[in-house]
Amino acid sequence: MAVVVIMPKQGQSVESCIITELKKKKGDTVQKGEVLFSYETDKASFEEESPVEGVVLESFYGEGDEVSVLENMMIIGQPGEDISSLLVGRGAVEDEPEEEVETIESTVSDSFRGDVARQEENSVVSNKEPGAIPVSPRARKLAEKNAVDTSSLSGSGPKGRIIEKDVQAALEDRPKMTPLAKKLAAEEGLLPQSSGTGLAGMARASDLFLPVNTVYGKDYEDRKISNMRKIIARSMHASLQNSAQLTHHLGADARRILALRKKVKAMLEEGQLDVNITLNDMVCFSVIKALKKFPNVNTHFLGDSVRYFNKIHLGLAVDTDRGLMVPVVRNADDLSITGLARQFKEIAAACRNGSVNPDILSSEAGSFTVSNLGNYGVEIFTPVINLPQSAILGVNTIVPRPKDIGDGVYAFVPFIGLSLTYDHRSLDGGEATRFLKQIALEIENLELDIFTLIN
Repeated sequence: MAVVVIMPKQGQSVESCIITELKKKKGDTVQKGEVLFSYETDKASFEEESPVEGVVLESFYGEGDEVSVLENMMIIGQPGEDISSLLVGRGAVEDEPEEEVETIESTVSDSFRGDVARQEENSVVSNKEPGAIPVSPRARKLAEKNAVDTSSLSGSGPKGRIIEKDVQAALEDRPKMTPLAKKLAAEEGLLPQSSGTGLAGMARASDLFLPVNTVYGKDYEDRKISNMRKIIARSMHASLQNSAQLTHHLGADARRILALRKKVKAMLEEGQLDVNITLNDMVCFSVIKALKKFPNVNTHFLGDSVRYFNKIHLGLAVDTDRGLMVPVVRNADDLSITGLARQFKEIAAACRNGSVNPDILSSEAGSFTVSNLGNYGVEIFTPVINLPQSAILGVNTIVPRPKDIGDGVYAFVPFIGLSLTYDHRSLDGGEATRFLKQIALEIENLELDIFTLIN
């Protein structure tokens, strides 16, 4: 009996997924447990295995398609099995033209089709110039209709002739054009860009450009961006477009956390600790303490209302090969410094190997976010808010700065840079500044109970 394979629902917040690769296509034989296709949610990637042994009788979507969760993806059954009952409601209108084409084609004899094919292959343009690439009549007609420059094509016919399928291949590699764009392309020898700005990616007249001088060739390469990059770009643009963002910068004396880091590192080497507590863990621990004192920052701005969280759900920006991810540690205010450090390492590893739970990647899952670029030597930057959160903290590298250490004596002291970006619709500048100062004070006065660390 045929089995329908659906797009799984990975987490409560996931509504659709993007097909990244089809491992099995229609007609392929599959074994139970074999990977059928791979897909990704907002930021995590997964693979779907076949629940049964059989043949892929139907595949409804292709690579790059965005598919709603719980939607039918494939039908697996035995060769020749009737699956018409499983196709009810799917593409009945779309199938009609296909049947009409088959009916028309069936009236044409095989011998006649063979004659047409031979004529296509053997025909050449009668008025071609010496040295020009020969073009079949059908290929030329299709090229003229769609403003395709045949001189730039490679022919696959006898003796390098350009035939109809060569023109069709060229059309598949470029976006569709509006009537005006086609006219300009034919009259002025213009070409469309790799992607159009019109509806459904259609190339408009403004998207056309002159072909590159073939003597020098192209000095660039257009590459399609990944689905992950598209999602990140969309989120970043929406954040800046839909909020009033402002950033304050402040330095905190880092002598205290550097001394604690040295002590913790020694305990780790001696086997007294089973988890490495980093400077970032200490900064995040200080942020949690500051958020408890400034509950207005631990919020979501919802336009006509503000959502106040009773618990602190801390997001941490993680750099991966697939792009930036921001997993969330829920109820972070309930954790000790060792528990927080352990949670950060677990979710960061899950992000990098693609096994992270999509629910904790949602911007709505976190109440505040920390982004640390200090390891890269960045001295100052402007982090972008993870909407609808009200603020985000950027952590910079540690640099020596002059400081009055008492009695008018100045010395160079290590300072860690802090950059707070906040939504001015949600927070006033004075409150944001006081909160940032509180983070600095928590860092400068951080206390870690050694007994708690060991236990």
